[in-house]
Amino acid sequence: MKAVKKAYFITATDTDAGKTFVSSGMLQLWSAQGFKTLGFKPVASGCSETSSGLRNDDAVKLIAAANVSLDYNLINPYSFKPAIAPHIAAQQAGVSIDVQAIADSIAQYCQHADHILVEGVGGWLVPLNTQQTIADLASLLGFPVILVVNIRLGCINHALLTAQAIATKGLKIAGWIANSPELNMTCLEENIETLKARLNAPLLGVLPHFSKDKLEEGCSFTDFIDLEKCI
Repeated sequence: MKAVKKAYFITATDTDAGKTFVSSGMLQLWSAQGFKTLGFKPVASGCSETSSGLRNDDAVKLIAAANVSLDYNLINPYSFKPAIAPHIAAQQAGVSIDVQAIADSIAQYCQHADHILVEGVGGWLVPLNTQQTIADLASLLGFPVILVVNIRLGCINHALLTAQAIATKGLKIAGWIANSPELNMTCLEENIETLKARLNAPLLGVLPHFSKDKLEEGCSFTDFIDLEKCI
């Protein structure tokens, strides 16, 4: 695979943890710095019918945040209408998700961008077909992983198990981001400090509680995230 300046696989401790918000923020930041950027959402459930076909809100946001234009079906080759596990949605649609084909396609377009992000679906071990998971796709790509941790009760166990699973694939966690979806969570700082002590990767930042996918007026992604800490 042709090397790009920066390429990461974005995963999370569970679904709806903030992967797309983080991915879009990173792409917007790099785009503003003058880099050619691409974001991929290879598999997506919960898509909407449009005149152009099924469209996924997460994929649309990645396209808007990046500045290299590709056909939608190259960004999101597998899209399913039901908001259910992708392997089940694929079975219902009579489709088999080809993980190798996804990796080959992304590799083909690496030459078009300086910085690339590939966003997973759900968590690290979400099945994509009868044998392979998101972890297998990430392994084929070989990109360092950025882990978005949904800071809530149970997040320590979820984060450490996910980090362990990433390591078994021989992949490096470039950094992790704490996302705080709950207002006034009990022992928020203590949970983050515990993870800092146990995750063998830098904390890139802490996203405060805010309206879904929207920072407070006057704030920017860089107010909370330091991508220079990525290993």
